[in-house]
Amino acid sequence: MANNKGLITGVDLRSNENNLAHHTREIDRERLIVRRGQPFSIALQCSDSLPPEHYLELVLHLGKKDEVVIKAQKERGAGDKWWFNQQGAQDEILLTLHSPADAIIGQYHLAVLMMSPDGHILEETDKIGFHLLFNPWCKDDAVYLPDESLLQEYVMNEDGVIYMGAWNNIGSIPWNYGQFEDNVMDICFEVLDNSKHALKNSKMDIENRFDPVYVGRMITAMVNANGDRGVLVGRWHEPYSDGVAPQRWTGSVPILQQWSNDGVKAVKYGQCWVFAAVACTVLRCLGIPTRQITNFASAHDTDGNLSVDFLLNEKLESLDNHDSSWNFHCWVESWMRRDDLPEGNDGWQVLDPTPQELSDGEFCCGPCPVTAIKEGNLGVKYDAPFVFAEVNADIIHWIVQSDGQRLKITVDDSSVGRNISTKSVYGNHREDVTLQYKYPEGSEKEREVYEKAGRRVTEPNDDSTEKRPLQLSVKYPNPVFGTDFDVIVEVKNEESSDISAQLTIVAKAVTYNSLSRGEFQRQTTNVTVPAHQIHKEVLRLHYDDYVKCVSDHHLIRVMAFLEAPGENEPIMTMVNIPLSMPELLIQVPGKAIVGKEVTAYISFTNPLPVPLKGGMFTVEGAGLLSASEIHVDGDVAPGQKVSVSLSFSPTRVGVRRLLVDFDSDRLKDVKGVATVVVRKRFTILGFPFEL
Repeated sequence: MANNKGLITGVDLRSNENNLAHHTREIDRERLIVRRGQPFSIALQCSDSLPPEHYLELVLHLGKKDEVVIKAQKERGAGDKWWFNQQGAQDEILLTLHSPADAIIGQYHLAVLMMSPDGHILEETDKIGFHLLFNPWCKDDAVYLPDESLLQEYVMNEDGVIYMGAWNNIGSIPWNYGQFEDNVMDICFEVLDNSKHALKNSKMDIENRFDPVYVGRMITAMVNANGDRGVLVGRWHEPYSDGVAPQRWTGSVPILQQWSNDGVKAVKYGQCWVFAAVACTVLRCLGIPTRQITNFASAHDTDGNLSVDFLLNEKLESLDNHDSSWNFHCWVESWMRRDDLPEGNDGWQVLDPTPQELSDGEFCCGPCPVTAIKEGNLGVKYDAPFVFAEVNADIIHWIVQSDGQRLKITVDDSSVGRNISTKSVYGNHREDVTLQYKYPEGSEKEREVYEKAGRRVTEPNDDSTEKRPLQLSVKYPNPVFGTDFDVIVEVKNEESSDISAQLTIVAKAVTYNSLSRGEFQRQTTNVTVPAHQIHKEVLRLHYDDYVKCVSDHHLIRVMAFLEAPGENEPIMTMVNIPLSMPELLIQVPGKAIVGKEVTAYISFTNPLPVPLKGGMFTVEGAGLLSASEIHVDGDVAPGQKVSVSLSFSPTRVGVRRLLVDFDSDRLKDVKGVATVVVRKRFTILGFPFEL
C-alpha cells in the first residue's frame, strides 16, 4: 500500500476498533467503515521516524473518476471541514481523521502525502479505501436520533414485521431487511450510482450526497424501475411466471443481490410492501433511521381533489376508475432534520418508493414531513397533497345511470387512513401511529385541518348525513382460505311501518389495491322488513366458486345494495373479507453456535380439499443463511402433513429470525418464522463455553 523504498511501509486501518466504535462491525470487520462527524484513527507503519522538517498532507478522493477531491486540514478549523492530527512514535504514525457532520457519504480513497519543507511531494501512499455513512449517533448530523433504543430498532435491527390485511383484521408477515449481510452496503451505493442524476452529472450527484433529503429521494426513485435503472418492477396481477410473485419474497437481500448480479437489471416483481421493505434496507444500511409503515384503507387520489370517486354501472360493476382505495398501502418513514424547510418540519418523513404518481418528473414520493400532513400544510415539499389524501380523502360511490347521469349513493369521510401501523421498538408487536398523521376523526381540530387543506368539510345538514329509515350492514366470520362460509346482510327498519325493498348482494375477488378479479356470486331478493325489526339475509360463499378468481391476497369483497320504493337514493355498504392462511411450524432444536451446523425442521399441513402440486419452501435469515429453496417431492394430498429439514451454519451472533415461505400451485404466500439465539463458542484452558 505504499512506496516500498519510502519511509511509509504499510497502513493499519484498525478496522476492528474503528468499526466497533462506529456501529458498523455488523457490516464488515475487515474493511474500514465509519460514520461522519466522529473521529477514527489509522496507523502508518514507518521504516524510520518522520524527519522533523517533513510533514504530511491528506487528500480525499470521491467518485470512480475522482470527481470530488478534498484536502484535509492539519488542524481543527471551521466545523464543515475535514481535518486530522497525528502522533508519532519510532516506527509508527497514528493519524486521527475528523469528518464534518455533513460530510458526503460514500466510498473514499485517502492519499497520504509526505511533503518536503518547500512543499514538494516526497512520497505518496497508494490510495487507502474506506466508506463513510450517515451518523444518527452524532448530534450535529441531520439524521441524529437521541434515543438509543430507537437507534437499535431503526438502524441496527435486521428483522422486521410488515402489517397487512384489513383495518379491522390486521395480519402481519416477518421480513428480513438484512442491511448488514455480505455486499449489501456495496449494492446500496451501486443503487445511488445508477440514478438518473448520477448518470447525468456524477460530480453534482456526489456533492449532494451529504443531504439525507436528497439521498432519500434518490432511493425512492431507484427502488422502483419505472423510467430508470431501478431495482424492482411492479406488477399487481398474474402472471408472475417470468419472475417471482411479490408474495413469495421474505427479505430484501435476494432482491438486491439479483439486481446487482444481473448487471443492474430490474427484478420481477414487487408490490408496495416489497418496495417499502427494500427501501428500508437501503436507508438503514446507509445510516438513516427508517421504519416501515402500513396505512390501512389507503386512498390513491389521482386528480388532487381530496376525494376518491368510485363509479359503478347499474349492475354494480366497476367502471374505469382512476382513483382507488387500497386495503392497505406500505411506505417508509425516515428520521431527519429538514434544513430546506421552515421550522417545525423535522422528524419523521414519508418516503414512498411504490411507483404511483410522478414527482418532479420521476416516480418517487417524499420526503414529506409527517407533521405537515397532520397540520394540513400542503405547500411543503415533497408531495404533501398526495400523502395527505392517502390518509384523509373522502370515499364517494356513484351509480352511472344508462342516460349518463351520476347518482351519489355513499359518502364516507372517516374510513380512509385507519390503524396506521409500524413494528414496535419493544418487540414484534404493532404500534399505532395514526395520531401522528391526523387529529382524532370528527374532532374540531380535524375539521380545521381539512379546511386548511382545501377540502370541503361535510356540514351536519348535508343530505349525505341525513338519517335514513333503512340501515344496512354486513356481518361475517373470520374465514379460512379453503373453507365455505356464510355472510349475513342485515337490513334494519327504523320506521314505525313495514318497508319493502329489493336487496342485491354481490361477492367478488379483489386484490389488496382494489383491482377486481371477477364476480363469483350474486343474489337479488325482495325483502319486507317489519317496523323496528331487522331482516337477515344469508349468503353462502363456497370455496369451489371463489377459488376460480381469488388473488394471491386472498381477499373477498361483498357489496350489499338496497333499493326501496319512495326512497330517492339507494343504500350501499361494502366490506373486504380477508381469508386467513394456515401457518408453518418451524423448530430449531439444540443450541445455535457461530460456525456450527444446526438443523431446522419445517412442517405444514394442506388445509385445502384438493392436492397441492409443485410445493416449495424458501428459507432465509440475516446472520443465519442466504435464501435457500427446498422442493417438495410429489403432491401434497388434502389433510396431508409434509415435513422437510434444512441444515445450516450461523454466521453471526445475536437473536436471529429464520423466515420460511411455502408456495404451490393452489396455495401461496404461507409464512412462518422461528427465533434462533446464536452464541459464540470460546475455548479457555481447553474448556469450551458459549457467550
